[in-house]
Amino acid sequence: EMITGPLSALPRQQSLLQPAVINPFVQDTRLSRAAVLKCVFLGTFLVPLRAILISLVLMVTWPISFMITFRHPLKGAVEPMTGWRRLMCRTVMPALGRAYYFCMGFRVIIKGKQVNSSEAPILAVAPHSTFFDGIVCVVAGLPSTVSRVENLATPIFGRFLRCMQPVLVSRKDPNSRKNTIHEIETRAKSEGRWPQVLIFPEGTCTNRTCLITFKQGAFIPGVPVQPVSVETDLLWSSPFVSVFQFLPPHVPTEEEKKSPALYASRVRETMAQALRVPVTDHTYEDCRLMISAGELTLPMEAGLVEFTKISCKLNLKWDNVKKELENFAAMARSCKGGRITLDEFARFLKLPVTPALEELFALFDRDGDGTIDFREYVIGVTILCRPANTEDLLRMAFKLFDTDEDEKITLDEFTSLLRSALGVSDLNVNMLFEEIDADGSDEFQAFARTHPEYAKLFTTYLEIQRYQAIQEAGPGDFEWTGETTSEETSEESSTSDKKED
Repeated sequence: EMITGPLSALPRQQSLLQPAVINPFVQDTRLSRAAVLKCVFLGTFLVPLRAILISLVLMVTWPISFMITFRHPLKGAVEPMTGWRRLMCRTVMPALGRAYYFCMGFRVIIKGKQVNSSEAPILAVAPHSTFFDGIVCVVAGLPSTVSRVENLATPIFGRFLRCMQPVLVSRKDPNSRKNTIHEIETRAKSEGRWPQVLIFPEGTCTNRTCLITFKQGAFIPGVPVQPVSVETDLLWSSPFVSVFQFLPPHVPTEEEKKSPALYASRVRETMAQALRVPVTDHTYEDCRLMISAGELTLPMEAGLVEFTKISCKLNLKWDNVKKELENFAAMARSCKGGRITLDEFARFLKLPVTPALEELFALFDRDGDGTIDFREYVIGVTILCRPANTEDLLRMAFKLFDTDEDEKITLDEFTSLLRSALGVSDLNVNMLFEEIDADGSDEFQAFARTHPEYAKLFTTYLEIQRYQAIQEAGPGDFEWTGETTSEETSEESSTSDKKED
């Protein structure tokens, strides 16, 4: 009753509920038979024609781009282009770029007005969904972009990239991220000497159903940013339509200048409203977890946890979440769809299904659908188990189990106390006891630390004892209860805070 009463009605934080879009990284495109026939019929005539026209445009563009970038360094003491070079980058190259995409079959629609670099040094473009989003560079008049240094060596297109005076990123340089942020900040505060810097703040491609977490790079300088929303309509016919909407520049407040994450979040909200799509806290790390889930024979969607939100609220790093994914996979490999049911949960814990275990399962099952997915598992293990899994609590738990103080826990001692803790008289814990086989405190603690799923079971008895002590305390007993150490009080407070989730 101690367990089933208060825990069953625990409120859930709205911020940790499932996101509006479960998987923003997969595009499920299904073409009708009529659309397939249309593609084949039109492609037979249009593809050769477009290839010829594109080749003609490239034959004109490459020599011009070579002339513009001839002996203009991109490394070392780099200076912005001036004079005729800058004029051609602003006029001739964008015109040729428009011709290139027109030959590919794109029709561009521009809404709103682009401001100059002195009003908004940075352009934040989202969502990023296809390779063709590069059209925005042409539309915006060839602003600088962030690009890998290896891209400069690409035949023909490497010269086009040089005309944009990109901010170069090198994977071989351990200081690359720091240098990139410094370069963006330098250009953003150059008062118009450099072209605008164009950044896709999502940092990866999505299926356009939502806006995921914005990286902070574009917002660290604390300068005005002009949001640019992208709507690309690929109808598998000609022309493809790309709509670019230049929203009013976002001038940061003092609060936003001090907090790039807050600045990024507010710009994202503005763009989401313009696009009429929801926002989620997925990021590129979710892609990595999604791939890892597939490698562990789980459904790929199992790895999507909204990494930014989970890592911030629960203080977890990517390696921690990856390790939990491997633990979850050990439980869920035999489950259909990568979700754990109550029976499978009990079988993994080597315990029978009891009302107490059902309550514990309910704490993990955040959406109440009767199963636990990986996202719920990570939250549950972190909130319910780890806070109780401390050295002092585990040592005290061992002492409670070791009733004869012989530094060993017998099956009878283990069974009797777990029965008391869980309130089940016929509890069979033989399999669990064999798994622990605790011949000493160190062995018991080692098992609890490496099996966080059990930590709540081991410390439940401690919580009940404390609760009973408080309930039974008379007026003269408060002096005794006040002798609890500050560390223990802090632990209780921490556990209570976690339980409110």
